Amino acid sequence: MTDQNAQFLGAPRSTRRRGIRPGGGPWSAGAVAIAAIVLMPILSVLVLAFHPTENIWPHLLATTLPRYAANTAILTLGTGLLAAAVGTGAAWIVTMYRFPGARVLEWLLLLPLSIPAYVGAYALVDFLDYSGPVQTMLREAMGWNSARDYVFPQIRSRWAAVIVLASALYPYVYMLARAAFREQSAGSYEVARALGAGALSLFWRVGLPLARPAIAAGSAIVMMETVNDFGVVDFFGVQTLTMGIFTVWLETGNAGGAAQIACVMLGVILALVALEKSSRRKSRYYQSARQPRPVAKIPLGGLAGWIATVLCLLPVAMGFVLPVAVILSHALAQGAGWVSPGLGRAFFNTLTVGGGAAVLTVAGALFMVYGVRLTGRKLPRLLLPVTTIGYAAPGAVLAVGILIPMAAFDHRLADLILWLTGTDPGLLITGSAAAIVLAYSVRFFAIAQGATDAAFGRVPPSLPMAARSLGRGLGGALREVYLPLMRGSVATALLLVFVDCVKELPATLLLRPFNFDTLATRVHEKASLEQLGQAAPPALLVIAVGLAAVGLLARGQIRGRG
Repeated sequence: MTDQNAQFLGAPRSTRRRGIRPGGGPWSAGAVAIAAIVLMPILSVLVLAFHPTENIWPHLLATTLPRYAANTAILTLGTGLLAAAVGTGAAWIVTMYRFPGARVLEWLLLLPLSIPAYVGAYALVDFLDYSGPVQTMLREAMGWNSARDYVFPQIRSRWAAVIVLASALYPYVYMLARAAFREQSAGSYEVARALGAGALSLFWRVGLPLARPAIAAGSAIVMMETVNDFGVVDFFGVQTLTMGIFTVWLETGNAGGAAQIACVMLGVILALVALEKSSRRKSRYYQSARQPRPVAKIPLGGLAGWIATVLCLLPVAMGFVLPVAVILSHALAQGAGWVSPGLGRAFFNTLTVGGGAAVLTVAGALFMVYGVRLTGRKLPRLLLPVTTIGYAAPGAVLAVGILIPMAAFDHRLADLILWLTGTDPGLLITGSAAAIVLAYSVRFFAIAQGATDAAFGRVPPSLPMAARSLGRGLGGALREVYLPLMRGSVATALLLVFVDCVKELPATLLLRPFNFDTLATRVHEKASLEQLGQAAPPALLVIAVGLAAVGLLARGQIRGRG
């Protein structure tokens, strides 16, 4: 431990020699407790899977599991490859070239992040289905009378699910790849050009190898989100591992079997994380100690410039313009959906559980990160990075790991209250929205933890030292020094967690109490019943919340660039 840290904590010299940080006791214990809560669902899934009430694993292996696994693999790989191609290509074009609309398109390419993938699925089917505008215009133009007169691709299929998911998720690759291309030195490209490299060679031999770690990280995020998806695969009828959890748990009532499928999903996620890390393990990329010269954009004029504009517009049109246009047209055509009483309840429920989960998650992350920074014990420091696994775990997996142990605890608590008071309180946790709030907090804890950890690192150590020398305790230093300086980062973390909570569908569907809807579940329910006019208002509200987060993200990137 450094003298600086010891001075900050006001430690006596003898204590500093032993390398122990005083005051870490309650903070260290709190950090461990928070980590245990975050990791509890994953551990519960493992216990349930290896000790099921009724072991249906042989039956799953012989019947449905191979189909679930194959569909998940095809969907994940297809979406990852397509999103990587679109995101990397768009990032390369806007970073390396100057063409009509380039400055606007640089930020428009982020907009699909505001559209949940399941909303894009509903819009695509409505647009391309037999009764949609595309096939209707074709029949009128060609004089066809029925579907037997022509051949049109099947919309509700695996390939359509890949396109929808890639259109919604490619910005993850785009953001990381654009940052990597922008950080590269102009000297590398000048040397390559001097050696005779053309535009394509510059991309394949210089730009792509240097940006590969960022592209691999973005693609891994895309594939993890694809494994987590339920709304798209349910609407398109693609039987994946997530669908298997819903089928085994809700239709057969077998929690152990659902946990076993959840373990397979966890294995897929861990394999993706390991693959991403191993792909970068032997690669080393270094920058010059001096500030590298930024890459000078090559002007594209005439037909080449407009081709670049169209190529960048296509993913925006598919991932944002089409879903918003279709949903907005239904919302305007059926205005009664805006005054539906169910919409008001869903909006209030969304604000309640999303806002509560955001506050709880950020508060827990603040406490844990601060506690780990204070303590010298190894256990909290080892647990801090492990708690990020919740973000990689699909919502359906977390739901299995939360509901089963919480239901058992709920029954015991109700029995105790009944024995003490003679009154049956019912299910206090699983019978309310508390389980949803816990699932959201576990799922998005990594977002809050990353934001708060970075914010703590930006506070100069001299300021909390001064507070300690003036008699402030550890809590006082956090309250009076850190939090005022971290307001922006804390607010950003709250917004990002809230937005993800608003869009989360699988965990909400599995954990919600009876007759409890959020905006996401209402959109799914109405769209599944082919009532897109009723689904449009809540879908637009979800999109509006997502746009707020994208705007904040774009503003942060502009500031960082400046």
